[in-house]
Amino acid sequence: MKHQENPLSNLIDMEDPDAVIAEVKGMIGAVFPDFKFSRIDEAFTDINRLFRGEFPGYRACNTAYHDLKHTTDCFLAMARLIHGAIIEGEFFDQENVTLGLLAALFHDTGYIQSEVDTKGTGAKYTLMHIQRSIDFMWAYLKERRYPAHYCLEGKNMLHCTGLTAKIREIRFLSEETKTLGKMLGTADLLGQMADRTYLEKLLFLYREIQEGGVPGCETEMEFLKKTEDFFKITQQRFITELGSVNRYMRSHFKSRWRLDADLYARAIERHQDYLRHILQNHRDGHRGYLRRGGIVSQLMNRNRGHL
Repeated sequence: MKHQENPLSNLIDMEDPDAVIAEVKGMIGAVFPDFKFSRIDEAFTDINRLFRGEFPGYRACNTAYHDLKHTTDCFLAMARLIHGAIIEGEFFDQENVTLGLLAALFHDTGYIQSEVDTKGTGAKYTLMHIQRSIDFMWAYLKERRYPAHYCLEGKNMLHCTGLTAKIREIRFLSEETKTLGKMLGTADLLGQMADRTYLEKLLFLYREIQEGGVPGCETEMEFLKKTEDFFKITQQRFITELGSVNRYMRSHFKSRWRLDADLYARAIERHQDYLRHILQNHRDGHRGYLRRGGIVSQLMNRNRGHL
């Protein structure tokens, strides 16, 4: 069984942050012709600097799964959900759209270590990364004198990325921002699970959760088996806690690309099928069937570096 090509990666170069921000500005500008992008531009530049180790006081990102591309994938998916919702007639205030996009950019900053934190990697913060992301976002927004509600609702939105978060218990200031919070929780999942190298990057994620002290998986194969269950859990979460806002993807692709399909759902289904194939037929040599992006080679080189 072939690991099929992901059509998402054919639309724009998702490895290129400049291509991602251009696409986001194009689609948001199409539904908000007078949208002010200055805050998005500033934050996007600073998040790129942060992950690259160019932001004062911080080390470069050293988590290979929760990296800059994951953040830009989430950011792009968030913008696509907003675009699709507006195409379907949903209303969003432009300031809330700005906040939702900012939240996507900040949602995993908690994995970044300060310059004096030289022990291990940012993966050690796995179980507390959401609060750390909130802390970073708050400091950033306050320093730049953003309105107070940006901090409060931004915090609420970031909490929506928690896999066990009860969104109905989060005290949003409005139904509109709650919907954007659900969109962020959805975009976080869609962005990573539809990545063309998602299955390969699971090998990196396994090592991150090991360092982070997440219980439940003793071996790489056991982690891959649990990922099969994760597919089912997330599909249910999309419907329940996240309010089925993933449905807006189809309208986005139909309007933007003239494709009457949800390409994120298609990509995730392909990953699910291929993982099932590996688990059923190649459990002893699973790495040989995860060839995209040179991930296995990178992993082997990292392991040699620790010998």
